[in-house]
Amino acid sequence: MNISLKGKKALVGGSSGGIGKAIAIQMAESGASVTLMSRSEDKLKNIISSLPTDQGQEHKYLKVDFTDFPVYKKIMENYFEHNDVDILVNNTQGPSAGSALEKKVNDYQEAFDLLFKTAVLNTELALKGMMKNNWGRIINVASVSVKEPLSYLALSNSIRAAVVTWSKSLATDVGKYKITVNSVLTGYFDTDRIAQLNSKKAEQMGISEDKVREEMEMKVPLQRIGNPKEYGYLATFLASEKASFITGTNIPIDGGLLKSL
Repeated sequence: MNISLKGKKALVGGSSGGIGKAIAIQMAESGASVTLMSRSEDKLKNIISSLPTDQGQEHKYLKVDFTDFPVYKKIMENYFEHNDVDILVNNTQGPSAGSALEKKVNDYQEAFDLLFKTAVLNTELALKGMMKNNWGRIINVASVSVKEPLSYLALSNSIRAAVVTWSKSLATDVGKYKITVNSVLTGYFDTDRIAQLNSKKAEQMGISEDKVREEMEMKVPLQRIGNPKEYGYLATFLASEKASFITGTNIPIDGGLLKSL
């Protein structure tokens, strides 16, 4: 099966590293013109220079800070005044780790702005072009924690659950425009985010980071942590014509980590 995104334009959040970078690379390799988003301009420039252009792709980047919503909103509104996209990947860095007892109401508001408001804003702006073109793909990077909450990620558990519920409602509303909306429930992947979380857990538990990673891998039935490339494959499939009858779903990519159905 050949997955082609030739002629499509994709906007990928959080794409200077980790899962977002892997998605951007795979979509570009499949023929899409990709606009990357991150606050790390040097990293964005390096990635842009390495993306393929052999299928007529034209790649761009936006320097944005997802944590500063008023400024972020202005940048995105300006971008969509001059551009439209066929594929939108809503992805940002995760909020800070911590339990429900550690987090205060302001922490939840900051996480809401970071995870929920950015996704809704991006989607609202992207939908104008998608509805006009009668085609679109919206992919939300979420977490397995919306089904089985992780005690040390209270903010992510809460706000990402709101994102996937909103996504389901949106999928119902935009289906008639041949726009699909899906959320990917992320398990353990080999990213800087996982390394940071493992470092904090190792310090709290008084054990080595290697031990924390080993215990994490043993929780996964496949007994390993995912490669971000594997995430890119799934996102690219969902962005393609091959996935035209898949919408309103929450798809785990976790090596079997989730115990629930």
